[in-house]
Amino acid sequence: MTTYSAVTTTGIYCRAGCAAKPLAENVRTFSLAAAAEAAGFRACLRCRPYRVAGPISAEAPELVCRAVQLIIDGVLDDGNEAELARRLAVSPRHLRRVFNERLGATPDQVARSRRAHFARRLLDDSALSIAEIAFASGFGSLRQFNRAMREIFRDTPQQLRDRRRRADRLAADGGLTMRLPYQAPLDWSAMIAVLAERAVPGVESVADGVYRRTISLDGAPGVLEVWPGGAEHLLLRAHLPYWEGLIHVVERIGRAFGIDAEPGRRAPGAWGPFEVGVHAVIARHCSRDVARKRIGALVQQHGQPVPGLAHSLTHLFPSAQVLATAELTCLPSSTAQAVRRFAATPA
Repeated sequence: MTTYSAVTTTGIYCRAGCAAKPLAENVRTFSLAAAAEAAGFRACLRCRPYRVAGPISAEAPELVCRAVQLIIDGVLDDGNEAELARRLAVSPRHLRRVFNERLGATPDQVARSRRAHFARRLLDDSALSIAEIAFASGFGSLRQFNRAMREIFRDTPQQLRDRRRRADRLAADGGLTMRLPYQAPLDWSAMIAVLAERAVPGVESVADGVYRRTISLDGAPGVLEVWPGGAEHLLLRAHLPYWEGLIHVVERIGRAFGIDAEPGRRAPGAWGPFEVGVHAVIARHCSRDVARKRIGALVQQHGQPVPGLAHSLTHLFPSAQVLATAELTCLPSSTAQAVRRFAATPA
């Protein structure tokens, strides 16, 4: 589990393994960066803990794990703690109490820390404007963004950008490129082999060590590319119609590569549960190769075409709304009926 060491004499918190060596009696330990920030500490400029999001402890209660996942999915970007508590069928007071006891921070503090850390990475890595970064990170306004960055990092967004390291900025090459940091090791060859084996024809491809896929942002197509970067990060290049809500795109593609998982527990994931569910329904009564062909046919018949792309990318994965009412003649009748039922089930 990731831990953070906060030094009471300097007011700074670090990742485990930072080169700074404070006296033990001056150190407080936190399991979450948001908890260190809630206690008044700011991120170390040497180890930059905001660049790697550690996993929530496996010992955390189910309520906390479910709440954190909803926060990652953006429930608090436009909502509040009361709405989050309602979705979890508990009172806001109980939810805050459990978060404070288990994580050392409230749900709002966890959400704000997550958005601010993502924004700081964009300030370092990208050439996006301050306003674009604010909305890409899930903030509702520039005022909210500026206030959060000053409270967490003790500087304005522009001051933070001015201080970034020369090697941080990534060259733009037909899209937005940014780092996906992880805790080493990550076996890229094994990861990409699994993803290649189960790639959805027309939607995903693996070629020359690069994973690519199409995605839909409210019906508008985009393309993501992922490949190895340095010793502790992958590189993501995103070609999107707009940058608002980019934080959720990065969270989802990061989940597919298990970048937030503990080393030794990392396994390839998927872009989203709907695609996984459709694949499971189709593969239930046929071989893997047959299932892949049927999913490819499903994509060709019912996915939105995306012309002009390279690397065999041709379509978006069909939406639940489309599959819930489609004839699905490319599938056996019993499988088609099961897919329609699954697609019609509320998420």
